[in-house]
Amino acid sequence: MRLLLNLLWFVFGGWLSGLLWMLSGVLLAITVVGLPWAFAAFRIAGFSAWPFGRQVAARDLHTGREDLGTGGVGFLMNVVWFILGGWYLALSHLMLAVAQAVTIIGIPFAVQNVKLAIISLAPVGKTVVEV
Repeated sequence: MRLLLNLLWFVFGGWLSGLLWMLSGVLLAITVVGLPWAFAAFRIAGFSAWPFGRQVAARDLHTGREDLGTGGVGFLMNVVWFILGGWYLALSHLMLAVAQAVTIIGIPFAVQNVKLAIISLAPVGKTVVEV
């Protein structure tokens, strides 16, 4: 079932979402200042292209150890991310989720857009894991 839902998601917009997140990651990587956020954009790109059967988790809880992105530096990076773009990315995913939730068939896709909205708010220190 996950494969079918992922294929439908990919065909009806997941490829575009993943491609745009990948482009954002490349643009962030080109600017030296944006390099720390580029990894988060690449992580979201993979998740936005194939979201079914995957979940967002805190990296320190998943690996069992803290790193630079899960401590105070990661918190500050998430604050900058939120101010400069995370809030409107999350808002766009939430608007898509509301539009998809209107139909019964769109509810699974709306749930995935809510997951994307959550990771769009604060992606530093997060990881995507298989469910």
